[in-house]
Amino acid sequence: MPTFALLGLPIYGLLIQRAAALAPPNDDQWAQLNGTVGGHLYTSLPLASSCFSTVNGMPSTVNATECALVQQGYLDPDFRSVHYSAHMLPQWETCQSTVQRCLLNSNDPSDPTAWEGKECFQGAIAPRYIDVRSEQDILAALSFVNETGIPFSIKASGHDYKGRSSFGSLSLWTRNLDSLSYSADFTPEGGNESYPAVTIGAGVPFEDVYDFAEENNITVVGGYHQTITASGGWVQAGGHSVLSPVYGLGIDRVLQYKIITLDGVVRTANKFQNSDLFWALRGGAGSTFGVVLESSMLVEPQMSLRVAAISFNQTAENAPGFLQLIVDNAYKWGQEGWGGHMGPASLINVNPLLTLEEAQASVQPLMDYALAQNGTAVVEDLPSWESFFEKYVESAEASVGVQTILGSRLIPTDPFFTDADSKQALLDVMNKMIDTYAVNPYIIQGTPFLYNYTEGTTSATPAWRNSLWELGIHQNMNYNATLDTMFAQYEIVNNITKWMRELAPDSGAYINEANPYEPDYECNHFLGPNYPALLELKDKYDPFRLLDCWMCVGWKGAADERYSCYLNISTSY
Repeated sequence: MPTFALLGLPIYGLLIQRAAALAPPNDDQWAQLNGTVGGHLYTSLPLASSCFSTVNGMPSTVNATECALVQQGYLDPDFRSVHYSAHMLPQWETCQSTVQRCLLNSNDPSDPTAWEGKECFQGAIAPRYIDVRSEQDILAALSFVNETGIPFSIKASGHDYKGRSSFGSLSLWTRNLDSLSYSADFTPEGGNESYPAVTIGAGVPFEDVYDFAEENNITVVGGYHQTITASGGWVQAGGHSVLSPVYGLGIDRVLQYKIITLDGVVRTANKFQNSDLFWALRGGAGSTFGVVLESSMLVEPQMSLRVAAISFNQTAENAPGFLQLIVDNAYKWGQEGWGGHMGPASLINVNPLLTLEEAQASVQPLMDYALAQNGTAVVEDLPSWESFFEKYVESAEASVGVQTILGSRLIPTDPFFTDADSKQALLDVMNKMIDTYAVNPYIIQGTPFLYNYTEGTTSATPAWRNSLWELGIHQNMNYNATLDTMFAQYEIVNNITKWMRELAPDSGAYINEANPYEPDYECNHFLGPNYPALLELKDKYDPFRLLDCWMCVGWKGAADERYSCYLNISTSY
């Protein structure tokens, strides 16, 4: 981990002094901003507002045509991705603490009882946003923020599981920063070595990156959902992939960022210049140090993959046996280069290293188990990542349009996959999830198990480097859940993540997929011993803490007014 000199800035004194001198922007200032960004400043309403006759306390004319389009696309990630006010998990469109929302029924988006006689509220959606199309738009926005001190957020596709791209008086929507290029000999600025790399604009989703990679006969190591933006929070907070066991995390593969920091300076960050900022952006989380314009990532040649797809109908009797087989084989699979997603009755794993015959032998015990449950089991050879993604991932990726709470823990390789008693303890926790709450464990074998990591080169929690799994859960809430129901659902997630922390107390959690109310987020769970240096860099590049987000580096805390829509859930349990 790099050592940074103390800045000695009286940060909190500066914050108090600055806040006292600022006033909210008036209509003339907003109009001037709109002119500066070429008319790209817009007011926003919730995605489903066209269905409601009362919006934000005012009568509104129902737009039946637009409402029908929203119903049709409500559960479609591509539809949500291109609408500013939509988030993949719609609770982050709402004000959960006051139960003010504007949602459709995710079980049946055409259900009229969701909007008839109901009021649509703005919720947590920023009332104004800039559809960012250029560096100049961001520079104008940051100048405005510095002048007024208003809270703002950064949003790309809305694939954010903790609400960090919601809230504020102004949002910078970067979805249309869509540049994408490939160079066989990309040289980071200031360097003298070249690499095959793609350079990806801040708004480009992985589905477009994968199509582009296929066209250029290369492989980009990336996320497991079509709408994740490659240069956003995924690569800034860690970025796991089912190819990570062999090829590393996203932060291991990024060669360079282009970013605008809060002082309005466009910076190139790599290991040769602004290296402290480069280190911070490689794991310190998105929406923290500035507005990233693009990232350049190392690529691999196009590769064939061995794919194992196994599933059967889950029962109380057959789930424990399948989990036992997964735990028993996990370490061997790690050594063989497997990565994938698994549960009590399913598995989709990929391997770039084994032959087809070796892959079949490797997973044969699980194939036999599934077939004995009248399930299905396939091991096949696919010619590229794109072919795997289209055949398997798009039908298995996380659902959208449903209020879903996540929780997770990185599970260390030693002792949980090397010691019999520890293996049993891991199994006991997973079976306890099912037996107590009917919540299935969600296993991702996506840590950089075989990757040759150079210690100290990234700022994510070191727990990534000695873990084999990310163990997670998903807990859904109905679109119209009451406040009491929401608290009850979060309590389930809190209890299960507590079991996982007690199981592996010295490990950590993936900040992008963690419980939104994880305790002791700064050091012990998200960023580990790197947090103090990251906080120092936060104060260097954003001394007035203009850019703030939930549980990010330098977070102002839950008591800050902008977080009033989060639930008041204790993080000290």
